[in-house]
Amino acid sequence: MKSIHMLLASAAVLVAPTTAAFAQDGEAVEAQDTAVQEEEAFSDNEIIVTATRRDQAAQDVPLAVSVVGGEQLANAGVVDIRGIQQLAPSLKTTTGQSSATGAVLNIRGIGTAGDNPGFEPAVGVFIDGVFRSRAGVALAELPPIERVEVLRGPQGTLFGRNTSAGALNITTQKPKFELGGYVEASYGNFDEIEVKAGITGPVSELAALRLDGGYHKRDGYITDVNSGNKINNIDRYFVRGQALFENDDVSFRLIGDYAKTDEVCCGAVNTQSGFTVPLTNTDNIIARIATSALNPIAGTPALGGAVGRVGTPAYTRGSRLMAVSPGRDLTEKVDEWGVSGELNWDFGGATLTSITAYRDWDARRNQDIDFSGVDRAYRDNYRTGIKDFTQEIRLQGTAFNDSVDWLVGGFYLNEKLTLTDTVRFGAQANQYVDTIIRGLTTSATLPTGAQVFGTLGPTVPHLGQVMLATDPVLLGQALTNPATFALFNTPIPGSVAGSGQVADNYRVKTDAIALFTHNIINFTDNLSLTLGLRYNRETKDIDTNLNSVVPTCSFFQSANGQQWLSELSTNPAGLGAVATAVLLLGCNPTVNSEFNGIRSDDRTETEFTGTARLAYKVNEDVLVFGGYDRGYKSGGYNLDRGSFDSVLLGGDGAQLTDLEFGNETVDSYEVGIKTNFTRQFQFNASFFYSDFKGYQSNRFLGNSFVVLNYDKLVSKGVELESIIRPHPDLAFNLGYSYVDAKVTDPLAGADNGRQASNQPKHTITGAMTWTPEISAGVNGLFHADFRVNSDAFPLNDPLARRFTGNDGFGIVNLRAGINFGDGKYSIEGYVENLFDTYYNITAFPIPEQGASFAVYPSPPRFYGVKVGAKF
Repeated sequence: MKSIHMLLASAAVLVAPTTAAFAQDGEAVEAQDTAVQEEEAFSDNEIIVTATRRDQAAQDVPLAVSVVGGEQLANAGVVDIRGIQQLAPSLKTTTGQSSATGAVLNIRGIGTAGDNPGFEPAVGVFIDGVFRSRAGVALAELPPIERVEVLRGPQGTLFGRNTSAGALNITTQKPKFELGGYVEASYGNFDEIEVKAGITGPVSELAALRLDGGYHKRDGYITDVNSGNKINNIDRYFVRGQALFENDDVSFRLIGDYAKTDEVCCGAVNTQSGFTVPLTNTDNIIARIATSALNPIAGTPALGGAVGRVGTPAYTRGSRLMAVSPGRDLTEKVDEWGVSGELNWDFGGATLTSITAYRDWDARRNQDIDFSGVDRAYRDNYRTGIKDFTQEIRLQGTAFNDSVDWLVGGFYLNEKLTLTDTVRFGAQANQYVDTIIRGLTTSATLPTGAQVFGTLGPTVPHLGQVMLATDPVLLGQALTNPATFALFNTPIPGSVAGSGQVADNYRVKTDAIALFTHNIINFTDNLSLTLGLRYNRETKDIDTNLNSVVPTCSFFQSANGQQWLSELSTNPAGLGAVATAVLLLGCNPTVNSEFNGIRSDDRTETEFTGTARLAYKVNEDVLVFGGYDRGYKSGGYNLDRGSFDSVLLGGDGAQLTDLEFGNETVDSYEVGIKTNFTRQFQFNASFFYSDFKGYQSNRFLGNSFVVLNYDKLVSKGVELESIIRPHPDLAFNLGYSYVDAKVTDPLAGADNGRQASNQPKHTITGAMTWTPEISAGVNGLFHADFRVNSDAFPLNDPLARRFTGNDGFGIVNLRAGINFGDGKYSIEGYVENLFDTYYNITAFPIPEQGASFAVYPSPPRFYGVKVGAKF
């Protein structure tokens, strides 16, 4: 918490000289022309947003919205949407096991965690009016940005489905009707190279074009101790072209883009939380189970890996070392392209807006999913793709002498989601299971323990032999029945390397349609009422073709396997305690061939969302507002066979309804105030209370992740924002958020009644930008920004909090440079994460490793130099 106190003090220091500057300005006698110039400079700072699908000054919009301009994003070194959190306290972004499919956006403590593409976001992303259906689909390098609007709270009326927590509304720079261009290049540590360039200009009096492109590479900062390979690198490029037609009544903007990444991501570090002592280099997997006090129910194997390999590197907080199994990797490749067209036609009494878009996004991944040097399991050529066609039409105008500003519209989405999952067993899968079972069965009466697959050699008896030796009835049957004798004296069939999912194919087609209206009723010049309503209807059709080959699963499903499990479960010596472990380890639900087959299902849901807001302008400088919003996030299917109900565990077998989860709704209440006491000082505050029903959560249940709908989650808090400009060349941006977000549902386990995972209660952001004139034609740039979070826990599990939690910490970025030649040329130096602060981005329980947890480590300090030229 010390860092928070330091940053609060820093914020006070930032404000203090500003107040003094105001006093000095009042006392100073300046030349009249200078005063006029400064007045014009301040007046240019009004920010126009489209949060209500209309062009409005941000300070006149009666809802909580943070606006970050393109110049501020550039100064902060933001290259994709994940970096925006540095400048917006209520927004939090994380990346889990995949940059492509595991990116999570969170507003006011609400977000959707997990890399399953069937699990849709709670924060909608819109780029130039086009809906991006998953956060990962919006992670390409950003082109030149005009502004980013962080809309806090449900946006279900105008932005529609999957905005129950809020939305990011990103507006990029348009083509210009004057020739211009830029080129910029950066070089930094970790051999970082970034190059961007663009050109724009007119082709006629009514048409202009723009072309932007960029390439970005950087070495990884996590090391595989076995191969020395670097993980979490950057290697991507994009190209984006635009055409703009404008006359007095009609404008049409056509955008096409393509982006590609070829990276190694994302590394996770095993905290060794389930181990009695850190064990590093053993020559084989045959290591004793560490029956840690943290794990009284089942031990966790001290993973050894293959001969000469490290199983799990010794861990200390801040470590960026991990072990990858031999022959496995974390390759991640993404190809995406899209085209959109926006038409605006002013008929005089009304304006028609039409936005048509198509996007095609594909990701391919390899993954070492045992998170150790042991070759237990892996993914090979996992493939997912999303094809989205969207159409939005809006008609907006005024009536009754401009006292009513009305808007009606419709939205349509056709989405085709494909997924091919390929979880397979590695070469040491059977040894891994035998080692765990040996540890679980070791006792004073059985000092050698037992094994099931026979990989540990003749000195360790098979579990079937121990069952015979401890069950006289079973032994009697075996002595008179050769088949029974052979069954319990022979290792059960193991899984050969490469067995598992041949291909689990999922196809989900979504058709969503919405009709909406949003109306601003101006009772007086100062008092207005906003009323909005949206009808949402969505249908999802799912087709699956699941094919897995696992000899151990086939055995357990046979008559012999059923007899073997039955005898184990009822063993008089208490061996039945390991029956579930034997079944789930030998036949993990993620690859259980019981669930093979071709199935189809569909679901349809309808929901009304809306808004009612009252705004009163006390005077030209103060706006107070309050209101109610109804939000909605659609239900769907968890695309993971691990969620099926197994007959082997007493269930009724695989049905697609096992994968289904319901929608999420929210009733949100907000009051706020927006002020411009002077042109140099802006202050906003909002107070919110959001009540979620059916809150969707991707929860780990020991061997696999399932999606659950929690009964209730309440997010409440306070948000403060201020912009202080004591001089046209100097600006301070300050923000604070207090978020109390808690789940109420016994199904939530350790999350029940606790602060939402990975959500700090207190967050402070700040930025200072100074652009002084150094001499004629030469200007300086000094920029600093920070974000401070209070304590937060990526996992609320009491065992995990000690290993994965974050004490309060702060991240500080700096950028300084000069531009000359009347702004045509520039050179800058930058530092990201100035103090090389470490924190855990997020964390997860490692499947099949008891009380072990892994963390995704934060990036280290990056620094470099950037040069640019423009015309």
